[in-house]
Amino acid sequence: MQRREFLKKSSLAVASAGLISPNVLAESSSSPIINALPKWKGFNFLDFFNANPNNARAPTPELLFEGMRDWGFDFVRIPMAYPAYLDIDYNKPITPEQVMHFDEAKIAKVDALVESAHKYGLHVSLNLHRAPGYCINAGFHEPYNLWKDQEALDAFCQHWQMWANRYKSFSSDKISFDLVNEPSLREDMNDQHGKRETVPPATYHRIAKAASEAIRQISPQRLIIADGNNGGHVAVPELADLDIGQSCRGYFPFNISHHKAPWAYKDPDSLPTPKWPDGPEANREALKRFYQPWFDMKNQGVGVHCGECGCYNQTPHDVFLGWFADVLSVLSDEGIGFALWEMQGDFGILNSRRKDVDYEDWHGYQLDRKLLKVLQSV
Repeated sequence: MQRREFLKKSSLAVASAGLISPNVLAESSSSPIINALPKWKGFNFLDFFNANPNNARAPTPELLFEGMRDWGFDFVRIPMAYPAYLDIDYNKPITPEQVMHFDEAKIAKVDALVESAHKYGLHVSLNLHRAPGYCINAGFHEPYNLWKDQEALDAFCQHWQMWANRYKSFSSDKISFDLVNEPSLREDMNDQHGKRETVPPATYHRIAKAASEAIRQISPQRLIIADGNNGGHVAVPELADLDIGQSCRGYFPFNISHHKAPWAYKDPDSLPTPKWPDGPEANREALKRFYQPWFDMKNQGVGVHCGECGCYNQTPHDVFLGWFADVLSVLSDEGIGFALWEMQGDFGILNSRRKDVDYEDWHGYQLDRKLLKVLQSV
């Protein structure tokens, strides 16, 4: 497909979802190319991140959504582990027969979180962080492989059709679907530090196409987003014909974003303290080079958003803020928004448990005001 034809096609699809006015699109051939996705700014909320709801976090209070709105944010991403909304025995490995055992009472809790966010005018992105047959995290059993097994793909599509039916009356300015978190290949899901590889683009296209078609059978105008390949970091121009947006990650360089993270390194305490900038491969220009494939894809009409970004609480605060300000501004210069992982917790602006922050009390939470200002600056 020629670039002009693709831009027109993808732009019309986004316009029909109510995200960009037709008047703006009519000028796209002569104006600087804009991002086909809104420049959302917000946070990930982990209410359904744990596969066992008995071990889940306390439900997010409305106060946090109200605070988001008042601080100028507009985006809520909800990464979900699909077993969290099933009727199953969480003490046993899940079986293929159980994957479709939807639990209405548990699903209603997702509805309640969505409704709470919508009350404050926030866009909600539903994401399958753990999908039937795949999750980037380890330490559990999946009965099949999403990238290889048709049975897994069928279940994946059925899950998304369930959500499509659930929210078919909601416009795409209120809710979007983020298909599967951070695709990668890993044979042994039980190996926390197992080698990860890029999903073959043709395989990823097959999965994304099947899921997006399943969704649009029910909700034809639904805005759909696909995460970047190989853990979310690699742009996937091969998906451009599917009329879906893509989500990058703000975790480069990884030694800064995940310094001493125990799930990311076998011997985290042995790591040297990171610096920023730190030579030609760790400065603002290096960030631009890293994200250039995403910018190129955005300029071809594929909407881009950064669905996850941030820094674990062991990176020195001044290093984190200097690096993160550069990450966000490099993305912002291209009209790309972000969602911090998370609002409260080790990566967040609230209760991050950093030892080198002068926290400010905010309704009983410990607020990292300096980080908040960085987020508000772009």
